[in-house]
Amino acid sequence: MNGTSSAGKTTLARELQQIMSEPWLYMALDQFRDGMSPRYRGLNAPEGTDGARGLNVVPVHPDQGAPFTAIRFGDVGHATVRGMHRACAAVAAAGNNVIIDDVVCERTFLEDYVHVLPHDQTYFIGVCCEAKELERREATRPGRFPGTAVGMIVPCHEHGHYDLTVDTAASSPEACARAIEQRISEHAPTAFKALSRESYFH
Repeated sequence: MNGTSSAGKTTLARELQQIMSEPWLYMALDQFRDGMSPRYRGLNAPEGTDGARGLNVVPVHPDQGAPFTAIRFGDVGHATVRGMHRACAAVAAAGNNVIIDDVVCERTFLEDYVHVLPHDQTYFIGVCCEAKELERREATRPGRFPGTAVGMIVPCHEHGHYDLTVDTAASSPEACARAIEQRISEHAPTAFKALSRESYFH
């Protein structure tokens, strides 16, 4: 599942675990981020520091539009993300169903997923939510930086290929989970196969 921060991916994943007939393991970017040394989790860390090499939360002031907060991945951050992708693939290859909760906010991250996960077994689900609702949710959650979720909308979803998109502002977690369950039961996945041929990667 791919979506911005505060889009409702974690809640949706837990709902899926409840309704699916088979067991599904939950793996998330947040788990790998939390496993990093704190010094590689930067807050507007200057270039060349450990914080900038990991996952660095930085303010962005565009020429047009409102300021927002972005997460910049340095070399350690990129290596962590690549490791997460391969860990998820290994757990699935061992015979487990896996729900991946991620913010695929760089083209290289999506390209790597398409490289390491089997196209005929991977359902790529877009978890969307309107900007105003994202801002409302973000404001109620401790430790969130204003504008982070809205700033992720375009980079998360610009590739344009999903097996299914759900809207957590318009539908309940259960309704979204039921839609995903139905998509999995009725149709083979196609998104990663389409992305592998997409000029987006070239």
